[in-house]
Amino acid sequence: MRTVTALARYLKPYWRWVLVAPMLMLLEVTMDLMQPRLVERIVDEGIARLDMTLILHTGLLMLALAAVGAVGGMSNGIFAARAVQAFGADLREAIFRRVQELSFGNLDAFGTGSLITRLTNDVTQVQEAIMILLRVLVRAPLLMVGSLFMAILTSPRLTFLPLVLMPLVLVIIAWVIRRASPMFAEVQRRLDAVNTVMQENLAGVRVVKAFVRARHEEARFGAANDGLMAQIVRVGRTIAATMPLMMMTMNLGVVGAIWFGGVQVTRGNMQSGQIIAFVNYLTTTLFSLTMVSMLVMQVTRAQASAKRIAEVLETEPVVRNRPDALRSFRPRGRVAFEGVTFSYGNGAEPVLKDISFVAEPGQRVALLGRTGSGKSSLVQLIPRFYDVTSGRVTIDGVDVRDLDQAVLRRSVAVVLQETVLFSGTIRDNIRYGRPDAPDEAVIAAARAAQAHDFIMSFPDGYDTVVGQRGVNLSGGQKQRIAIARALLVQPAVLILDDSTSSVDLETEARIQAALQELMRGRTVFVVAQRISSVIDADKILVLDAGQIVAEGTHHELLASSPVYREIFESQLGNG
Repeated sequence: MRTVTALARYLKPYWRWVLVAPMLMLLEVTMDLMQPRLVERIVDEGIARLDMTLILHTGLLMLALAAVGAVGGMSNGIFAARAVQAFGADLREAIFRRVQELSFGNLDAFGTGSLITRLTNDVTQVQEAIMILLRVLVRAPLLMVGSLFMAILTSPRLTFLPLVLMPLVLVIIAWVIRRASPMFAEVQRRLDAVNTVMQENLAGVRVVKAFVRARHEEARFGAANDGLMAQIVRVGRTIAATMPLMMMTMNLGVVGAIWFGGVQVTRGNMQSGQIIAFVNYLTTTLFSLTMVSMLVMQVTRAQASAKRIAEVLETEPVVRNRPDALRSFRPRGRVAFEGVTFSYGNGAEPVLKDISFVAEPGQRVALLGRTGSGKSSLVQLIPRFYDVTSGRVTIDGVDVRDLDQAVLRRSVAVVLQETVLFSGTIRDNIRYGRPDAPDEAVIAAARAAQAHDFIMSFPDGYDTVVGQRGVNLSGGQKQRIAIARALLVQPAVLILDDSTSSVDLETEARIQAALQELMRGRTVFVVAQRISSVIDADKILVLDAGQIVAEGTHHELLASSPVYREIFESQLGNG
């Protein structure tokens, strides 16, 4: 019920449509319930007396009632659809908004494939359930109760039939729901797996083709897809038993009504029209029970999806603003790590251990070390993508946890290892962090990132449309646009996380020279694999196994650090 309540608020703005839809269905049900009695009237009075006027008038009345019922049913569908589609749009927007608020740690836990499933398929499941509720929740119970009442009113002598058959139908429904309910949650989990494989494959399609691993990826997808299919088949087998058992029960009821009703007709206690009307009401009663069972199963499946949606909506970001977070802060750029230890998740092995150093404003600090030494993890703590496990990170003496995240991240620009560009023009991508930036500032940032010349070589220049994930740009071009994007926001602290790895040495040198001038007075962190990228840094931190094993300038480290000297000699030799 907590899950239902959590999602019900997204229907609240459309309560008028939600209220009107069942009322219109009530009109259709009322019209439907009157039809068998009118058939009884035609058979027992019109045909028996050969009264064509009665037959004609009653037939016209049936047509009129059917038309009114049809209008009610169609109107119900229109209002229900409007409410459900609006609900779905609001719910998807809420999930997307929550995903934007979640921390990196939350996103790591959910996984991309699972979030995509929750945003699409799970929302669709809930929408379909609400649509059925608005159409069937009123129709099925009212038809069932109304038909049962009309059946008793039509022929009290045959009342025992529905009273015997209805418990049998309820037992069948309970058995199916009990078996199918846990299967639906497993279907959604397996759909997550399919979406995850698909998302990874599409994102890395060039790697797949480059390494001729299409067969391997087909096998991965096939395994996930077969697992999903097998689970859906298991659910289908269980549900498939429902309809035949229901039909058998209804047929038993029809046979019983004709058998016992026929006996009563021969004895003069009933008329043929009564039997026809009773059979109609009996089958409608039992069929309404079947509709209720389908409704319950759909709601059960939607409940599994609703829980998954609520899990996202109710997840609190691991990294959150404190109530008294500073919202007015203009840092100079002094960054200090004070005894920082960090691990990804509770109980995980620390990737950083007792890190302490200071970067003064205007300094260029380089981080060097083997793959997996913790360089990227370290710089991600500065904009507070993750929180430290112990110790603290400060900017100008203020703990980053005491700052409003938006204020902090406007002061710290990051160029990540994986360059991400968005659909739109090159100009839009450079302006991403500062949408109101004038063209002069955009061009200046592009020049500093050594991107202006290649941008102007395109026919549309800065208005060149970037393909999906920057597919029409080279790796180096994408990196330079990403650097320009970071420079445009004029941050107090700039983090370049291996951001020049895809450019040649000459371009890298030009970028570094431009940065020297553009970032004067600002603090720059450079994470690099190439030692040529860090030689001119004011301070070099050498990391190994999550610890700082050496600190100093290039010449100081050559003399004092075996690890640094080994990296230097492996890349540049003894010269």
